[in-house]
Formats: sequence, C-alpha cells, structure tokens
Amino acid sequence: MIPIRPNVLRMEPYSPGKPVDELKRELGLDRVVKLASNENPFGPSPKAVAAVKKAAERMHIYPDGAAYDLKTALSKHLGMPAGNLMVGNGSDELIHMIGLILLGDENDEMIIGDPSFSRYDANAQLGPSRLIKVPLDAYHRHDLPAMARAASDNTKLIWIANPNNPTGTIVRKLELDRFLNDIPAHTVVALDEAYFEFAAHDPGYPNSRDYVLAGKNVIGLRTFSKAYGLAGIRVGYGFGPEAIIDAINRVREPFNVNCLAQIAGIAALEDEEHVRKTVENNRRGIELLAGAFERVGAKPCESFANYIYADLGRPARPVFQALLERGVITRPGDVLGDPNCLRVSVGTEEEMKIFIQELENVLCPAVTR
Repeated sequence: MIPIRPNVLRMEPYSPGKPVDELKRELGLDRVVKLASNENPFGPSPKAVAAVKKAAERMHIYPDGAAYDLKTALSKHLGMPAGNLMVGNGSDELIHMIGLILLGDENDEMIIGDPSFSRYDANAQLGPSRLIKVPLDAYHRHDLPAMARAASDNTKLIWIANPNNPTGTIVRKLELDRFLNDIPAHTVVALDEAYFEFAAHDPGYPNSRDYVLAGKNVIGLRTFSKAYGLAGIRVGYGFGPEAIIDAINRVREPFNVNCLAQIAGIAALEDEEHVRKTVENNRRGIELLAGAFERVGAKPCESFANYIYADLGRPARPVFQALLERGVITRPGDVLGDPNCLRVSVGTEEEMKIFIQELENVLCPAVTR
C-alpha cells in the first residue's frame, strides 16, 4: 500500500462548480449564464491584456522569482515597504503557505468562522492541527467575541474573511480592534480581503494594511482575481510582519508567480478606471439581486462583496438544480455550509436580468406566467 498520510486522505478536494461548456453539453443548452464563481463580468483590464500579449514573446524565460517589479508596484499602490509584501499563485497559494509556516503539531489550534472560505480548513487538516469552527452570528457575520473566547495559548492562527465568503458580510474596525486585544499576543490573525475593493467605501471597514504598518500580528491577503478580473491567470498578494514574509519565502516554490501573471498584475494596478467601473456596476448589481430575492420571499444578507447570499427558507439544492436546468449556474448552500442558502455573483446587466427572470419562474411560477 502507498503510505499516504491519513490526515491527507481525510481532506476533501475543492469543488469549483460546473463549467459552462459541460452544462451546455449535458443539457443541450445554447445559453448558459454563470453566476457562481464571483468573477468580474467586465473581464480583465484592456491594459493587462495588452501587457500579457506583449510579454508572451518571452515565455521561454523563467520569471523573476522575487517578483521585484510587481512588489515595487504594490509597494507604491499600498504605501508600504516591499519587505512586508508577498505574492502568490492566487491568494489560495498564500493561504496554503501560511498554514505550512504556522501549523505543524496536533496541539496547535486554528480558528475560523462557519461558514467561511473552505480552503482555510486545509491549513489545519494538513498540519495536522486542531480546527475550531465558530458559527457566524444571527446576521451571518463573524462572531468575534465567540471567536476570542475560543482562543487559547495553543491558538496559532485565526482566519477572518472580511468580507466573508460566502455571506458577503463584514466586521468593522471597532469590533476588530477589541478582538485583537482579547486574543493571545502570539496568535496570528489573517484578514482575507479578497473582496477589498467592493467594501472599501464603508467608513467602518478595517484595512489590514493599517494593522501591519502598526506592527500588529496581522496578515492581510488580497487578490487580482475579483475586482481586477485576472482570475484565470492566478496572482494574489499579501502583507504582514517581516518574519512572516521571510518564512513564506523559505517555503514557496522558486518561481511561484509566472511571468505573465506578474506583468498582468502591474498593468491592472495602473488601470484605475477599470476597477472604478467594476465597483460601480457591482453596487447596482447588489441592489438589483437583493431586491429580487426579497420579492420571492428570501432573506438576502447585506453584502460588501460581488455576490449576494440569500436564505431561501427552504433547501436550496432543488432551486439550484432547477436554475441549472434553465441555464443559470449559481452556488448552492449545501457546499458552502448552509443548505437553505444560495449564493449568486453579480454579472452583467443582461446576465442578472436572465437570473431574476428564471428565479421568479422557479420560485413564483403562478405569478410569472
């Protein structure tokens, strides 16, 4: 027998959802709307596309393993030293490496909200370390007081997705400040801000950058996959204490961010208009989707991300399946931690119009005939 570690065999592979082409083949559909993966409906910045096309001629050369130019651009963008920065093959890789450098003993503890982003689980399972899941509060937000009470001297890492995936809710600065004072001083708090650009307008939204610059035991993670529209090329970044950055550089692959991703990231940072257009469209989309869910009797969460998470008051899997058969791909709550909920990404105006029509057809057929 092959001696694979037992804790690895207990881990569940990530389920990304059904691809558009596969659904078309299965159901014989000509039109499929994908609102399941929180992608940018406008696609990447034209500047990023042009930069990648030009750089493609040099694909035979290894990328800069230190990502000097990308880190320099990020340093200017964030107003922080490059020595506090790390980049990864998507922020997913950074999540993986943070677990590697902080967890490695069965007595180590990691705390997460429940439900939250599923890939955090793998940190503790791969350790193997003890995973503590703290249920979200009644408003589908991280219950920071309960998470603080769950912390002990063995707690090495706490994950807070802010905005939270899948709910889109946020914790605010005053409550986060109290939380950081209530946990053990050695515990590292990782703030996953994958949807930062969509939440930054809220005056109470905390910025992980400020905590890092203040010398707190905090890591901030962000990505080019969402507001910047670079999900397919895989590039994410983060910042934290220099000791964390040093450890990440010790465990990462030598050329973990490919040359095209580095070039695309730099160009995307320069296209502020593309991000502005994306964020403005998102605000309108959130209002549209929230209103649609309310009209069919569902309860949408207040979202600060680029998706809506709604409690349907009934099992969501049949609704998900019915929408799927009508050519609309969403994300069912049973794979996200709540079987009564459905998560729907903001799409183009036409995509959301199709979703709303089909949602009403599924949940309110007598009204929509």
